[in-house]
Amino acid sequence: MKKIILFVFALALSFSSCEKDDICDPKTPTTPRLIIEFFDFENPSIKKNVTNLKVVGEGKTDGILFNGTQTTNGTSIAIPLKTVGNSTSFSFTLNSGNPNLALVDEDIIRFNYKTQELFVSRACGYKSIFTLDSTTPYTHTDASAANQKWIKFISVEKNNIENENETHIKIFF
Repeated sequence: MKKIILFVFALALSFSSCEKDDICDPKTPTTPRLIIEFFDFENPSIKKNVTNLKVVGEGKTDGILFNGTQTTNGTSIAIPLKTVGNSTSFSFTLNSGNPNLALVDEDIIRFNYKTQELFVSRACGYKSIFTLDSTTPYTHTDASAANQKWIKFISVEKNNIENENETHIKIFF
């Protein structure tokens, strides 16, 4: 009888240490991407559809292609920032992928920021949030000649990049 009670007690003890599976719910917010919207420079209140634009991260060959194979025309994009370091550079190439257009122009934007890691859960781990530098949130250059920038103006709407529910940067061209 004592052996049966000891067996039942050991069995109960082993089941009490079981835990549910650690699976991160896809709806759980993780590291947010930078949300950029495009606007007409001549009429700043009007969103502008972007066509023939390729956005590529520094050191990468693949990127987001508007009016190409990866996505269709749109007025906004979401791009990931590096979680290691304090800046990320992107090449914004206008008229990329369309051989019928004579002008192909590339602007480079480097975003400067600080990162902070936040614990989400044991299943999801950590996420990073970003705070754009208050004095120099970005550096905008032209790949070939400084006077031929196709991006006319960049506006920082939100310095804190904590979610993807709001526009962080507006680009006017």
